[in-house]
Amino acid sequence: MAHNDDKGGPTVTYRDAGVDIDAGNALVEAIKPMVKATRRLGADADLGGFGGLFDLKRAGFKDPILVATNDGVGTKLKIAIDTGQHRTIGIDLVAMCVNDLVVAGAEPLFFLDYFAVGRLDVAVAKDVIQGIADGCREAACALIGGETAEMPGMYQAKDYDLAGFSVGAAERGEILPRSDIAAGDVLIGLPSSGVHSNGYSLVRKLVEKEGLGWDARAPFDQARSLAEALLVPTRIYVKPLLAALRATGGAATGAIKALSHITGGGLSENLPRVLPDSVAARIDLSSWKPPTVYSWLATAGNLDDAEMLRTFNCGIGMVIVVEHARCSEVMAALETSGETPVRIGEIVAGGGERSSAKGKGDTWAVTYHGRLALAG
Repeated sequence: MAHNDDKGGPTVTYRDAGVDIDAGNALVEAIKPMVKATRRLGADADLGGFGGLFDLKRAGFKDPILVATNDGVGTKLKIAIDTGQHRTIGIDLVAMCVNDLVVAGAEPLFFLDYFAVGRLDVAVAKDVIQGIADGCREAACALIGGETAEMPGMYQAKDYDLAGFSVGAAERGEILPRSDIAAGDVLIGLPSSGVHSNGYSLVRKLVEKEGLGWDARAPFDQARSLAEALLVPTRIYVKPLLAALRATGGAATGAIKALSHITGGGLSENLPRVLPDSVAARIDLSSWKPPTVYSWLATAGNLDDAEMLRTFNCGIGMVIVVEHARCSEVMAALETSGETPVRIGEIVAGGGERSSAKGKGDTWAVTYHGRLALAG
């Protein structure tokens, strides 16, 4: 607190202004073991320098192309803050970045986080960063640094914000998507764990509309509270996808031609990002059953299939474009890695106009058939 100096006036310190340097130093010491646990070949430096180092040659790359991504977790963060459940939100942060890296055929190498708070609570920050470290280990990338910014006046009470930054690499010539995607190729979907980290502004609005508390039993999962059910972290698809790429001939000429991370915009907006203009994706909506959370969201919001499909992942977190003749080979490789792949459609000729979703018809080079199995 402020005190008088020998000049007779009050001394106002950085701590008086709301920034506790000692707490920041304590956090750095507390997270050093977490960071150390994420080390991998190429990342061996200790935490605490002005920048993180990574040795591409030691990581085994000969002629690499670097791929960089950054993201946050959106207003899912608000649920973690309001309920005090901070332990898994860092996994979401890593997932949103590294899943975008792997769709380029890149191996995630390292990750950095930005954690901004109004007032630093070391226990909360440790929980958040432990989740980040857990996500990095799951993606086999190193947490090589980050920034914790204490900014009183910018953030109120217990509020904080997160941003993540990740860099990966692929050998030259091994970048996805490929240009030879053609009619007849198969679309394989990998299941999501739920809502992942998109659409939470709508989710929160519907929770409020229904008059539910975060500690109430989830109407779609009586075994968990609503907060616990909605905070299930985003799946990280890195290891099974890289293993499948390697097992089926690599990105340049192998069975896998493209990958699409299904995030904000759903299947309608994300799948066309990896397709050439000459083709479209034909999706069979009856080929998978979405997690029960989607039935509740659709009912609570009176949402039709088109709105659901352009807002949420609807149960498919990653789509793989595969050469038709090698579909079984890719499915087997994914199953070996513990995945439960589902054949959800195919590539057809004719891309059409890239327009916004209209009803259940063509939506930006994606054609849907059947209905989402949202009932029950």
